Amino acid sequence: MMRPGSDAPGYASVRVVVADDQELVRTGFGMILDAEPNITVVGDAADGRAAVTETARLRPDVVLMDIRMPGLDGLAATRQITADPLCRSRVLMLTTFDDDDHVYAALEAGASGYLLKDAPADQLVAAIHVIARGESILAPAVTTRLVREVARRRRDVVSQRAVATLSPRETEVLLLMAAGRSNQEIAATLVLSEATVKTHVARILAKLGSRDRVQAVVTAYRSGLAD
Repeated sequence: MMRPGSDAPGYASVRVVVADDQELVRTGFGMILDAEPNITVVGDAADGRAAVTETARLRPDVVLMDIRMPGLDGLAATRQITADPLCRSRVLMLTTFDDDDHVYAALEAGASGYLLKDAPADQLVAAIHVIARGESILAPAVTTRLVREVARRRRDVVSQRAVATLSPRETEVLLLMAAGRSNQEIAATLVLSEATVKTHVARILAKLGSRDRVQAVVTAYRSGLAD
């Protein structure tokens, strides 16, 4: 998994929806992101239900999602968004809460990342670009043990069968993904080109039916492959 601030800007424009029940927070994030040349805030939402509606209507690349909102909260909204097979929007959880239970819940709901609201603006911008291109991101204080815990809560045969379809090389790549290695680090470890690693990762996601890297890693732990 990638870490905040590990990538420089310069990617294609990313369309973002900001979901938070506080108007000042939505306005503040909107000002920060609209100042970036490669990010466009296309909409916002004051609660989870509106977040689901606006995501379905606007099809943004990334949804910045607060956890605690009135009515439908951010976790329930994320479950609905990620359950829609026609929706390719990715969710980045932004919250003031850094306790383990909220992180577990966010990952299980299908979020591709988790960042605290007090993160510096440059980390937020970098995180959005990372999420938009299909990778995952966790706040610096969140370690791989959290992903392990998510997986250990519910091991299943379906994950085992999915992992069994991987080739030996794909299995190696998945194990390195589970260890938190980036594509560049995986390439160096296996003596492969980065392009080849990206191909393996794409095939792994397809075979496991995972939206992104973090969900593939959860599947690896649930299957018992990674331990």
